[in-house]
Amino acid sequence: MKNPDDEGVACAARLSFASLLLFLLLLPVSSRAGEWRVSPIRLDLGRDAKSGAVTVANDSDDRLQVQMTAMEWTQDAEGKDRYEETGEILFFPRLMILDKKEERILRAGIRLPATVMEKAYRLFIEEIPGPRKAEGVNVAVAIRFGVPIFVHPLKEEPRGEVGPVTMSEGTLRVPVKNSGNSHFVIQSILVKGKNGKGEEILSRELSGWYLLAGASREYTTVVPPEACGNLAGMEIEIKTDKIPLRGQMVADRTMCAK
Repeated sequence: MKNPDDEGVACAARLSFASLLLFLLLLPVSSRAGEWRVSPIRLDLGRDAKSGAVTVANDSDDRLQVQMTAMEWTQDAEGKDRYEETGEILFFPRLMILDKKEERILRAGIRLPATVMEKAYRLFIEEIPGPRKAEGVNVAVAIRFGVPIFVHPLKEEPRGEVGPVTMSEGTLRVPVKNSGNSHFVIQSILVKGKNGKGEEILSRELSGWYLLAGASREYTTVVPPEACGNLAGMEIEIKTDKIPLRGQMVADRTMCAK
């Protein structure tokens, strides 16, 4: 027969590991990975700044070798990121070898400036791994940074749209469109549900991502059955780094899961 105390310890260990994994997954994207880093973590170019520089720093005691690739960055009809190698970004060098504690400069520029619509790219800096020892086992781990490069238009006109917001079988769908000519970052999406008395009975916050010019993305969340049946309306508040966006929807029981 299993010892209940042993089961409790095992359960606690599983929960501890799961909590640690969730914590790591929720960490913001950083300029540091492993024992090397890049700075800054994005470049903003345009008519007045046709080139920029990124510092690659090797903080380890081992030699570091990295290679660079420039990619055009677009988003498809579902808002998913797509990358295609491009020659529109000029960069040098294409390969770096850094001794321990060494820093080197990577320079990048544009062939042609943007005019009406912003252009987006990523300059990928990828480690070429050598064997490393970990508890007597040789392992090779490759780490890659994708530095965003935004080539701004002559005149930025940030705009966005929300909706129509819909719900069916208890799943709320919030479409967001970037109808402007430059990207914005969706920092948070706050969903509030109210009953017929105007009382708030549901509050949920969703995380966002870059939304490039002209792109759309749908955000979804499942509404708990105990709250869904009492909903009379939903309000959506979206916080971005440039403009606030809002949406709303009238709700009824037919939208809930059966």
